[in-house]
Amino acid sequence: MSDLKLLEHLESYLTENRRTRFKNVLAQRTKHFTVATEDVYQLHNTSAVIRSCDVFGIQEVNIVEEVNSKQIDREIAMGAQKWVDLNRYNTTKACIEDLKSKGYQIVATSPHAEDCDLIDFDISKKSCFFFGRETEGLSQQVLDDADCFLKIPMVGFTESLNISVSAAIILQHVTSKLRNSNIDWKLSKDELITKRLDWIKKTIKDYDTIVDRYYESN
Repeated sequence: MSDLKLLEHLESYLTENRRTRFKNVLAQRTKHFTVATEDVYQLHNTSAVIRSCDVFGIQEVNIVEEVNSKQIDREIAMGAQKWVDLNRYNTTKACIEDLKSKGYQIVATSPHAEDCDLIDFDISKKSCFFFGRETEGLSQQVLDDADCFLKIPMVGFTESLNISVSAAIILQHVTSKLRNSNIDWKLSKDELITKRLDWIKKTIKDYDTIVDRYYESN
């Protein structure tokens, strides 16, 4: 209840358009699907993936930085890193273990003998889509621990797509199917409150001062 009262107070500092925008965007957010990038070399690729996650309503992105560690390219991400939660891991193993503990199946986006075409992918399971390095692809760790393998059918001479393009294609497809399904894919009430508070904190100037004053008067 205290969080709700604080939320109402903080929202009074937002314009009506901003409040409505937050609610409308959050109504389309999901944690049913998530994405993981594994030691991607080109910074703009990870940034572009984050941007696609924001566009298609994916709330969390998992970034493995076992070899490469860089700051997100703000220009490419277009501010998406402000609204999408970034989970960082030092090793692929730690990332996979954490995701599996949260109930996600590991989906390796890589051609494989037992792969599944995107159109046939089962959207009912909580899934994390793993994308690997630009040249080497996914590590053996991901391939060994993957619960399934997913591919985008291609009919041209080129046998691969840039990872940010692959992510956009996959996310557009699976989120579109998800929203037309009966699956309970939306954020919980507690998650919605948490994110509204988080987004307000990233929006309002002097947030800490306003919160301190609120508690002093209550």
